[in-house]
Amino acid sequence: MQQIDTTAQTEPVVVQTYPFTVSVVIPAYNEAHGIAQVIERVRAVLPEAEIVVVDDCSQDDTATVAHTAGARVIRHPVNRGNGAAVKTGIRRARGEVVLLMDADGQMDPRYIPDLLGGIAAGYDMVVGARTRETQGDSIFRRWGNRALDALGSYLVETEVRDLTSGYRAMRRDVIMEFINLLPNRYSYPTTSTLALLKAGYHVGYVPVTGQRRQGGRSGQKLLRNGIRFGLIILRIVSLFAPLRVYFPVALSMQGLALLSFLISFFITDPFRFHIPNSAMGLFVGSIIVFMFGLNAEQVAALRFQRPLRSNEEE
Repeated sequence: MQQIDTTAQTEPVVVQTYPFTVSVVIPAYNEAHGIAQVIERVRAVLPEAEIVVVDDCSQDDTATVAHTAGARVIRHPVNRGNGAAVKTGIRRARGEVVLLMDADGQMDPRYIPDLLGGIAAGYDMVVGARTRETQGDSIFRRWGNRALDALGSYLVETEVRDLTSGYRAMRRDVIMEFINLLPNRYSYPTTSTLALLKAGYHVGYVPVTGQRRQGGRSGQKLLRNGIRFGLIILRIVSLFAPLRVYFPVALSMQGLALLSFLISFFITDPFRFHIPNSAMGLFVGSIIVFMFGLNAEQVAALRFQRPLRSNEEE
């Protein structure tokens, strides 16, 4: 885990130039009330950047307001989800580096120089990692984020921070390698971070302070978030490091099989060599679980083989 030094919280924002072109991608759904202010604040920091607003079939005037504010607007004919809007924006972006922001005003543009500065320093992705206190508007969401960070760190064997933060900058050619892995709903930040780390790319972190939503209503619900959290866990386990989960499960089943045999041999049927059905079932089941995890691990390894880039061939 790499944390990039930043002074954005104490110094005023100044316009900077970078050795690459930038596209700012903003997925939006029913954000007419605040999208113009978000675009204006981004433009103040990046006057030369392309700003792409992907309107996910809003029911209000989001597209019109964004266009009037000077953004390039792409509109989905049907609502496909936040992740689908992000993928559309990345595919249609013209810049060498893509900066992702939400349309609800929770991501402060004053951190943009730090994110892009990390890219200029050599990182392939730089994530705006929120402070623990601003990683959600409830204690349950903050606990969930911490649990997800811990699981992600275990799976990719390196410390990760704020997996659910959508505030990030990345090299477009790098993220395009994994664009088909990104889901159409809300776990694209988790998937993109772990995909790059698994493939050996460089991911850095800039500490940021999250802000309250600027008007409108959030689409997040407690029950829906709980179900989504479980699905995200299953997804990242199967995508990134299946054997690191399946092997401990198989080992535990082996231990339970041995315990079942010892209970039978010393307690229920003393000194009679008899293998209980429970021990046999657990033993066979552990082998099946292990072999399934081994096969899934090989598939995951093939998925994250990196193509050789031109600057790495030299």
